[in-house]
Amino acid sequence: MRFGLLTFISLAVPATAGELSLSPPIDCDLNGPCYIQQYVDHDASKGASDFTCSGLSYDGHKGTDFALPTYDMIDVGVDVLASASGVVAGVRDGIEDVRYSPDRAEILKGRECGNGVVLRHPDGWETQYCHLRNSSVTVVRGQSVKVGDVLGQVGMSGRAEFPHVHLSVRHEGKMIDPFDPDGKIICGDAETDTLWTNQPPYRAGGIVRIGTSSAVPEFTAIRANTVALPDTESDALVIYAFLFGTQKDDVIHLSLQGPAETVIERDITLERSQAQSFRAIGKKRGSKDWPKGEYTGTATLLRANMVIDSERLTLTLP
Repeated sequence: MRFGLLTFISLAVPATAGELSLSPPIDCDLNGPCYIQQYVDHDASKGASDFTCSGLSYDGHKGTDFALPTYDMIDVGVDVLASASGVVAGVRDGIEDVRYSPDRAEILKGRECGNGVVLRHPDGWETQYCHLRNSSVTVVRGQSVKVGDVLGQVGMSGRAEFPHVHLSVRHEGKMIDPFDPDGKIICGDAETDTLWTNQPPYRAGGIVRIGTSSAVPEFTAIRANTVALPDTESDALVIYAFLFGTQKDDVIHLSLQGPAETVIERDITLERSQAQSFRAIGKKRGSKDWPKGEYTGTATLLRANMVIDSERLTLTLP
């Protein structure tokens, strides 16, 4: 299933002759609903840094993670696409889509990639696609594929804590960051070469989605998109924001406006950096039911007093 036209921001120089030229491996708009959760780690120490010198990575990460916003999109089906033309060098399928936890480490030993595909390209290049949906792989070893051909669908198999496709790029067996193939980038220098035909947008953290409920929801329900909407008799009205790539001292501003007045509004300062998190605020119902009509919710993520992302929703209580 296709989720909108991919939107790109060209921030770097395309690959030179003899290098691999890549397209994104996911058939979903990376400006939303999908996004890049993590990049290749450029920090040789025990810390982590992406190609912009920001924290969208983790120690030793060797690929780029193109993420779905919620678990239910696995069932809907989002295609994984060949980033470049090549020949299928390896496939694996049949691993269930279960969120990774440490007790599964032994079961997944040697199969951390989950269901996946390896493509071999000219001049010693390879691309690898991990965490595909169980039983979704559509190609076989030795098959020739073209850029944009469907390899399978996005899942959460293997060592995956959220639904995404992990893309690894290698040249002569060496890991390559497609955003910095020559290894000379300095904190996202726009003039550095890239392997992307059109470079995917870089979002320095943001809001995955916002929603409303009658109580502060469990994070598992937010991730699964199973949070029930409130009604006029709900004990409380709550607005929440699902966040990614947040940093210490970021501020999330949450607001819920009712038909006649502000229900609740608050700034929350984040105390630590987190790959994924959520924040919620709410207000208990008084002696009367909530007024019928349209409610407007907003969430704004700020970093150093600058807006990183903003989302808005409307809720009608009939």
